[in-house]
Amino acid sequence: MEDFRRTYLRLCKEGGVEPQESVLAQLQETRGAAAGSRLDLRGHSLSVDTCAVLGRVFHKDTLFTELALSDCMLTEEGAKLLLNGLCANTTVKVLDLKGNNLRSTGAEALGKLLVRNKTLCRLVLEWNALGMWDEAFSVFCEGLASNACLTQLDLRNNQINHQGASELCLALKRNSTLQQLDVRWNNIGLLGGRSFLEALQQNRTLTHLEMAGNNIPSDTLKALEQAMDHNSDRQSTMRESRSRTQVLSKEIQILKEEKGRQFLNLMETIDKQRDEMGRSTRTTSIHVGQLQEALNERKSVVNSLTAKLQMTEAALAMSEQKNHNLGEQLTRVKTEKDEQRERQSRERKKEQEDSVLREGKLLREINSMSETNIQLKNKLEKMESRCKSQQDQIFELKQDLTNSTAELKLRLAQAEERLEIEKKRSKQSLEDMDNLRQKEVDHVNRHLEESERALQDRILKLEGQRIQLEEELSRAKAACVTERAQAEEELGKVRAQVRLEEQQRVSGLEEKLRGLRQSRDESQSHCSQQKQTIAELQARSGQQSMETDGLRRRIEELQQELSGKDQEKVAEVSRVRVELQEQIGHLQAERTAQGGLKEKIAALEREMKVLASNHREAILDKESEISSLFEKLRLREAEIQRMREDEAQRASFLQNAILAYVQGSPLHYSPKK
Repeated sequence: MEDFRRTYLRLCKEGGVEPQESVLAQLQETRGAAAGSRLDLRGHSLSVDTCAVLGRVFHKDTLFTELALSDCMLTEEGAKLLLNGLCANTTVKVLDLKGNNLRSTGAEALGKLLVRNKTLCRLVLEWNALGMWDEAFSVFCEGLASNACLTQLDLRNNQINHQGASELCLALKRNSTLQQLDVRWNNIGLLGGRSFLEALQQNRTLTHLEMAGNNIPSDTLKALEQAMDHNSDRQSTMRESRSRTQVLSKEIQILKEEKGRQFLNLMETIDKQRDEMGRSTRTTSIHVGQLQEALNERKSVVNSLTAKLQMTEAALAMSEQKNHNLGEQLTRVKTEKDEQRERQSRERKKEQEDSVLREGKLLREINSMSETNIQLKNKLEKMESRCKSQQDQIFELKQDLTNSTAELKLRLAQAEERLEIEKKRSKQSLEDMDNLRQKEVDHVNRHLEESERALQDRILKLEGQRIQLEEELSRAKAACVTERAQAEEELGKVRAQVRLEEQQRVSGLEEKLRGLRQSRDESQSHCSQQKQTIAELQARSGQQSMETDGLRRRIEELQQELSGKDQEKVAEVSRVRVELQEQIGHLQAERTAQGGLKEKIAALEREMKVLASNHREAILDKESEISSLFEKLRLREAEIQRMREDEAQRASFLQNAILAYVQGSPLHYSPKK
């Protein structure tokens, strides 16, 4: 520790850098506490010069194995200098860089560190911003792919999107040492989850993967957990197979040692028997010599010597017989030894064949499980895409509904403001009516002629629009009829339960068609009401022309007629308000109908989830058709909304015309509008 401190002070002096007091104090505390292999600089703000000096110190340091630099407020340049110094370090195994806001330069420096460093086992990068720059993060992923010693990596809260997740998955496909990866609280999403699923099909070493807080569907998370379970099972099976092979090799070694000991014992017994035979032969030779000496010395006792000679010959025959028997025993021992060797070789071959068969069986089981996993993953991806499309459609329906309600509220407020303005203007017109009565009669005549022409033009436009609406409705009916026929023909190929679902959907489409017909009838009735109002306005214009002729004769009666016009104006305003309330009620009814449709959609989704295990293939064939039907329905609803807006706009135009007519002199007050 003292050497590290002296080196730090020396390099600071050589570089002309003032040693940082917090770092010196921490080194003093570490030396006093005899912490040994851990350097804790958490929470200390390290400058760029301090990082450069520490990088040079760590370049040749062999003391610390764990380095904690979390929440040190490292700059991009300081982090680069520090990590470049750690590239050549051979002792640091744990590096903590939590909460340092590392970005593009830091990501590139980390990638360089992972490529060059050969001892780092655990890297903590929580609360940084490595995923904000795709190119820098791809450099980091390349370093991870080429690294062969890192086993634990923490990338929580690093703003990693689905593109960064795809780069990380490409690195995982090439990496064969990483075992634990934590990517919680990022922005990986559905596409990133699928990329991880594809990567885990090739990566067999990753056993712990944390993916919470990434907007990933639950079924994708379950699939990832299953892949992790498969990897852990594979690792456990590999460990078991290794332990078994070790045990078998030990047993084989023990058997070899036992056979060797037995062979040595057998050779010892053979040597002992040979020694006994040699001793017996030596004793017999001694006896023969003694007999020969006795024959030379005692020729007189030939008879006794011949008897003794016969006895010795018999003993020799017995010894030869024993020698022959010992030779046979030796041959038998050799044959037994050969048989034992053959048995051992056969048993070894059999064990090897059994082990090969077991390994082949395990490989076949692993291949079958991987194929089933791939099939399940493909099915899950298809279901996820379908659920996503349905969720997008529901979101679009909700957004359209909120937009329509907001527009209606805004239009209602504008109508009320216009009514207030028109009331004020009517009061002012009544005050000035006595002075401008003669001029207003001429203006009324001209305005009546212009309003008649404008109303006739509007009638023609409304009739043309009604014809266009009828043609669009007929086309929509024909398209719906053809789509229904096609759907019924295709639904005949599916099972009974799928037929029920499709019939329910067709009934929903029929209900929507009925709603379209009702809206068409409402629009027709509204057009007829507008025609009636136009006829009434024409009749009133005729009456007004009669009244203008009588105005010259009766000035006093005109005041009474003006009061009657005020009452008619109030009635028209109330009628317009009633119509607006009716339209709002229709919109609310349509909103409730849309809520019912949403509930039906939710119920259908639940039923689809229940029946997915039995009818996935059939549902996948119909997904494209269902999405097209939903798109057409959305377009129809947009057309209906646009028709309603046009009707509301026409109603506002009629209201303005009625108010202008009731006021009597719109040309005089047109600049105020």
